Amino acid sequence: MTIATASRVVQRAPPVLLVAAGAALWATDGWLRIDLVGELPAAVIVFMEHAILVLVTMPLWRSAIQATRRFAAGDWISLLIIGVGASAAATVLFTMAISNDFLTTVLLQKLQPLIAVLAATIILGERLKPRYWLYFVTAAAGAWVMTFPDPLGVSASELGPALLAVGAASLWALGTVLGRRMAPVTTPSQLMTLRFAVGMPAAAIIVSMRGEWGTLSTMTASILGNLIVLALVPGLLAIWIYYRGLLRTPASVATLAELAFPLATVLIGYFAFDRTLDGSQWIGLFVLVGAITALGLANPKEKDAYGIKLTRDRAPVDK
Repeated sequence: MTIATASRVVQRAPPVLLVAAGAALWATDGWLRIDLVGELPAAVIVFMEHAILVLVTMPLWRSAIQATRRFAAGDWISLLIIGVGASAAATVLFTMAISNDFLTTVLLQKLQPLIAVLAATIILGERLKPRYWLYFVTAAAGAWVMTFPDPLGVSASELGPALLAVGAASLWALGTVLGRRMAPVTTPSQLMTLRFAVGMPAAAIIVSMRGEWGTLSTMTASILGNLIVLALVPGLLAIWIYYRGLLRTPASVATLAELAFPLATVLIGYFAFDRTLDGSQWIGLFVLVGAITALGLANPKEKDAYGIKLTRDRAPVDK
């Protein structure tokens, strides 16, 4: 399949399924990142990711800069929060957390939908109706049961990693909502490019504050290769697919589709790392798949398709 053909397939896919596909690709992030945390500090890893992504997206800079001419003050604030918070700071927190407790970190991302729904209600005016809560409860319950062998006896093993993970989930949830808010003034490629461009200096500041620039001298060709894969797959490719769907999907729906992330994490663990699932976890997996599929098959043009009424949302710019 050529790049042009793949691009056409992505453009024609249901937007909510693109969000789910992008989130599923993010699941490869943790497995790639866990091998790097023993070699470089978290902030340095995140800075190198952004530096690679900024270089790769250089051909898109001109278009992205032109998009900023349409920005109002609120759009600039949204971009700064997305770049500094969701792209740089959240990824640093996530990297620090998985170096201490990988499993707890991944599992606590289940809090992201709860945070995003609240933010979407406040920022985007998405009024939730009973049908939405049917999707929400089904997807969240499926994710919870799928993740925990004993869903009624769950405890975080360490408070520190748990707090870092919750911080990352909160910033990513806010990034989802504000990314949807940017739909009227940016295309997916423009928003992705601006996100990386803002995230790189933010990550550089974090590295400077922690005094970790000297660790770059220990970077080998193998580590650089792993960083490139980390940047291009769960970074560039996942973000591009994700934004293609996000800018045409209500934020409250998108955050449910992002539960494809823990779903894919469990599947990777099962098939690549011999992590087995028990009976209840398989049930949760099928429930989650069903909820995401139902969202993807819903007709967004149908009134009350998702159980959300958009009161302040605007149409996205032409792609």
